[in-house]
Amino acid sequence: MARYDELTDRAIAATMSAIEIYNKPDFRYRAETFAILAINGWELLLKAKWLKDHNDDIDSLYRENEHSSSGNPRTHTVSFLADKLAGRGILNLNVKSNISALIEIRNSVIHFYDSTGLDVKVQEIGTASLQNFALIMREWSGKDLSEYNFYLMPLSFMMLPTRTDAIILNPQEKNFLNYLERLEADADKSDTEYSVTINMEVRLTKSASKDIPEVRLTKDPNALAVRVTEEKIREMYPWDYGELTQKCRERYSDFKSNSKYHKIRKSLEDDDRFASIRRLDPDNPNSIGKKFYNPNIMQEFDKHYTKQR
Repeated sequence: MARYDELTDRAIAATMSAIEIYNKPDFRYRAETFAILAINGWELLLKAKWLKDHNDDIDSLYRENEHSSSGNPRTHTVSFLADKLAGRGILNLNVKSNISALIEIRNSVIHFYDSTGLDVKVQEIGTASLQNFALIMREWSGKDLSEYNFYLMPLSFMMLPTRTDAIILNPQEKNFLNYLERLEADADKSDTEYSVTINMEVRLTKSASKDIPEVRLTKDPNALAVRVTEEKIREMYPWDYGELTQKCRERYSDFKSNSKYHKIRKSLEDDDRFASIRRLDPDNPNSIGKKFYNPNIMQEFDKHYTKQR
């Protein structure tokens, strides 16, 4: 097995271990352990990519004239690799910022500071990290992680909510929140794939019915009708034709707005995952309409075009 494949498999194993421990219903070192293992997963994945781009030359991973106490050569840090790969346009900048936030958590917890007051923030960073990891893994190695339970269970399902009038943070927690605010402020808001943090909200409500129907997008006329507000539809399909075309120009090195592009785009427009028509008169199917697109459509274009480096 090539070193690249070996490190990639170990990266997945480390990340799955982080998820498994985090999702335990009663685990007192949840956030801390997740951060440590998640960063381990990222470091292994970045090292795998580094080796692949350097012809599997193991020496390319070593720091010059630096050795551990046992005499083994020291490898480049995850921060070094993230900086270099981001500088070359290989690693998305939002992903780099997310990794930086995870590193700060990892460094804080293993060097004494407590992070229990930041559980929600850790989950927001961790959720973004897993999404980024799965996307990067597919982009770099073609491996699809959809077969795994690649998610963090919301804290509200694992912890009974408590009511407090105020949350008192220690100086170290305040410093971390200030640092995270700077990372979030510098994030590329136009990037719909990769994130620094992902906010989560879970609401539990009582229902008079024991049998709650499943809801999903469907063209079945007999399916249960669910009303979606105009604002929600706009959030699901934020791009019009011009914005989609511009996103493709920015994303791909070999993109042209030609017959190939139009053929691919039109083949996807009937799929609710990728496109929707907003009509001037919603109740009239013959009314003038305009197509809008979900960012997920870019994953389909990835199969036909070469991404920018």
